Amino acid sequence: MFRLTQQMEWLLSDQPLPPARKPPGPVVIWNLIRRCNLTCKHCYSTSADTHFHGELSTEEVFRTLEDLRQFRVPALILSGGEPLMRPDIYDIAQKARELGFYVGLSTNGTLINRNNIQQLAAAGFDYVGISLDGDEETHDRFRQMKGAYRASLDAMALCREHGIRVGGRFTLTEENAPQLPAMLDLMDQLDIDKFYLSHLNYAGRGGRNRKQDAFLNTTRRVMTDLFERCQSELKAGRNREYVTGNNDADGVWLLMWARQHYPERADLLQQKLVQWGGNSSGVNIANIDNLGQVHPDTFWWKHNLGNVRERPFSDIWRNTTDPLMQGMRQTPRPLEGRCATCQYLNLCGGNTRVRAFQMTGNPWAEDPACYLSDDEINPHQPGQIPLLQAEG
Repeated sequence: MFRLTQQMEWLLSDQPLPPARKPPGPVVIWNLIRRCNLTCKHCYSTSADTHFHGELSTEEVFRTLEDLRQFRVPALILSGGEPLMRPDIYDIAQKARELGFYVGLSTNGTLINRNNIQQLAAAGFDYVGISLDGDEETHDRFRQMKGAYRASLDAMALCREHGIRVGGRFTLTEENAPQLPAMLDLMDQLDIDKFYLSHLNYAGRGGRNRKQDAFLNTTRRVMTDLFERCQSELKAGRNREYVTGNNDADGVWLLMWARQHYPERADLLQQKLVQWGGNSSGVNIANIDNLGQVHPDTFWWKHNLGNVRERPFSDIWRNTTDPLMQGMRQTPRPLEGRCATCQYLNLCGGNTRVRAFQMTGNPWAEDPACYLSDDEINPHQPGQIPLLQAEG
């Protein structure tokens, strides 16, 4: 995850390079349930509105929560399917908060209403992320349910009304990229605290719809617009949090943008981004699915490391001989193609490996969604490459 606002805020300041911070344990994204009331086109868990047998019981979840806390996991993102379809979701959230976790909820928002908003607020979620995929017509088509857009906007308003920190989550595709400015305007109108832009990852239904992935020049243009929006708001005193995910080239693109606009701070920014390190799947990001299987991240559902029913998460994560995990934890990773020779490898970390695997069957092949040119990543270039203008 790339915390754009955090990086931009530092870039605009005169603060020195902060010390590197090492997380005490991985952030765990936990797909508590696979059932969902929607069938979204880019769903990585291929959820459906049906019961999936063998899901973890409340007792098993609580036992795993205790282990995660002892393992110093700092944060949990409770997801699905649609997590609000799990009857014990509020009990799970309250238990997690009692144990001291930062607790986020990832939801499509359509099930949040005046009948359960008090219960949601009482559960103590630190953050609720609600998906929006564009305007009403686009969103309802992506989500394959008429009225989903209106329900999600109502959910955002209810969260704001009840003091719950809420954000919008937007999965970028070629189709909805032109609608991003309007989505950002909407976040401003609704006074939404956070905006998360997710690059499309090739997993689940997202894999089957990868032909709609935003073309490379579109991604460059979108990210440049997002940088400028973030910069403008910070200068105006508005500290909305912008975050991107699933394409660690975003950090390199920010560096190139900074070399053009803030050249006096760019070298320090590069050092700060190296501290960040880019992709951390299998290192500082982990996933537990609805059946208790542990994965390197949420997009590696076909790659199991162990099950929390059989072994504690702490043991699975710490004592793995899995070749994929060993490669992810290697520095540098055993990458091939453009990624292996990229001058920004220590900043990006090789990006999201699942796309390379989905396209080639090789998790170490170059990332097909890296939107940087060969000239920009060439290690024989001096490094201070001028920002290339996107076409179109």
